[in-house]
Amino acid sequence: MLKCSRAIKMIGAVFLLCALASCSQQFTRQSCMAISSQAQYCLAPTVNALNAQSDISLSQMISMSHGTDNHELLTQLELTSQRMTLVGLAPLGQALFTLVYDGHTLQSEQSRLLGDTFNAEYLMAIMQLIYWPTQQVNQQLTDAQLLDTPCTSALCKQLVDADGEQISISYSELNPWQANISVTIKSADILLHITPLE
Repeated sequence: MLKCSRAIKMIGAVFLLCALASCSQQFTRQSCMAISSQAQYCLAPTVNALNAQSDISLSQMISMSHGTDNHELLTQLELTSQRMTLVGLAPLGQALFTLVYDGHTLQSEQSRLLGDTFNAEYLMAIMQLIYWPTQQVNQQLTDAQLLDTPCTSALCKQLVDADGEQISISYSELNPWQANISVTIKSADILLHITPLE
């Protein structure tokens, strides 16, 4: 009877995963968005991040806290000179969203469980703030500036708009692609910890 119960649970889990995979919806998203209370950011071409490097593939664990709520998300970031792809997975591996930006259009596919108001493109913009060179980020910002700032970490940046500091980023080492990164989004009361995975 115990074996039968386990088998039923396993079959139920498989059906649930199949349902999650099929319950997705596609969107064409805007590549320009409000990044703070005053500022707008337009996604930059992927070639800006590579700077003659080869293509980049980066797996990450993102821990997010918002007030007393805490969540974890696995992400896979893929960069080529033509395309930026960001995939979000639940800790158990279920696909939550896939974003593909070709330098002109931004396509989004996401689980219906996230709802219509979930905007994964905001996370893609945060990734660009983190990894793109500061000067190139500033070319994409309106009414704000990203600044390299002194700090006790290896490297720190702050996005400052008319209301003052809105987003702060600190890196555990100078190479951002290998660093543990903390991001504080003041206006949304969100703290992100991003850890690269081997």
